Amino acid sequence: MVEAAFDLFMALLGFAGGLAVGSGMVALLIVFDLIPRLAQLANAYRKSLWFETAIVGGSMFWTFADFFNWRMFLPGPLILPLTGIFNGMFIGMLAAALTEVMNVLPIFAKRMGLSNYLSALVMAMVLGKTLGSLFDWLMFQW
Repeated sequence: MVEAAFDLFMALLGFAGGLAVGSGMVALLIVFDLIPRLAQLANAYRKSLWFETAIVGGSMFWTFADFFNWRMFLPGPLILPLTGIFNGMFIGMLAAALTEVMNVLPIFAKRMGLSNYLSALVMAMVLGKTLGSLFDWLMFQW
């Protein structure tokens, strides 16, 4: 009886956590208008439905993959770099769209007196993030 109550509590807790995370993601996408902005940055506004479908489909696929413990047996040395590149492109474009929507960089550059060096500031951030990620991966993940 106690085990069943604990299992029910854990199921409700997991469901509530999933609703919170899903609601946060949907709010992020809707409030900041990330999908249309991402389509505009990629010069593919007519294909914004593809962006939306890819995000929803990817979320559903990886939710089921995690929930049902799906395993993929792929040749690691061949597929891992490709997966990393696509994940990095997705996160980078999502971060770029979010930054563009919130106008973080122009405001930051103006307040710091770096308006003339905005492209250098962006490149420094990109290279710093890339090198920091590589350092973390090479030094601490192996």
